[in-house]
Amino acid sequence: MPFTENDGISLYYETDGPTDHDTVAFVGDVAFGAWQWGWQHAAVAGPFESLVWDFRGTGRSSAPDGPYSVAELAGDLEAVLVDHGVRKAHLVGAGLGGMVALQYAKRFSRAKTLTLIGTAASGDRIAPDVRERLLAEKTPDALSDSLRPVVSEDVFADGLDEVVEWRLADDADRPAQRAQFAAMEGFDVSDSLYEITTPTLVIHGTDDRVVPVDAGKSLADGLPRGELRTFEGAPHLVHVERSKAVNDELVDFLAANAEKTFD
Repeated sequence: MPFTENDGISLYYETDGPTDHDTVAFVGDVAFGAWQWGWQHAAVAGPFESLVWDFRGTGRSSAPDGPYSVAELAGDLEAVLVDHGVRKAHLVGAGLGGMVALQYAKRFSRAKTLTLIGTAASGDRIAPDVRERLLAEKTPDALSDSLRPVVSEDVFADGLDEVVEWRLADDADRPAQRAQFAAMEGFDVSDSLYEITTPTLVIHGTDDRVVPVDAGKSLADGLPRGELRTFEGAPHLVHVERSKAVNDELVDFLAANAEKTFD
């Protein structure tokens, strides 16, 4: 159970898979714990080494007072990768995590590829009314209701009891949620996307109510090596609801840009 520190902040991470293969580092969405990557982990750990870490304010990492910034979170990611001895990493980020991956690729040299899920180049693309619905006290009813903007109505109606249990254990408390949302709101690389030449796969659900699909299209268009995959009718948590199709796209993209995978 490795921990590392950045500017006095304790950061927790876990790895799985062969250490002599490419590392895929997952960078989570605002307020959500590591549970959000459970649908990708099995697909990645094996052909690659998987690394999942808790943002400051989330899971087992420290929860300093906010607000946070995307630059600080990118610095946290660098501390984790340095601690694990990673020379290059494929970064897979969702929402806020995609913003962190973009900032990381601008500032540091370890990003081999980026996969950005439900991500925008600027925090002003986040729907403000939805933001308030995503903020939730850590009670079962509140956490369940706050999933409405990020999943489809059918999935919500079927019940999300297991996800709520994971959220109770690992998600950020409300002050840290607000601190992470502040990081999103203060982020903007829309005028400097041309500087990010890392190969990038942009994945977006067409029914994303948090980050409009047009923001994903603009992101892919603005990146010199960006390519877009949209999923018709999929919500913000497209990598959860359409995990098989998303995983197929992800693994193909990673394999095409990997130094070494299993045969």
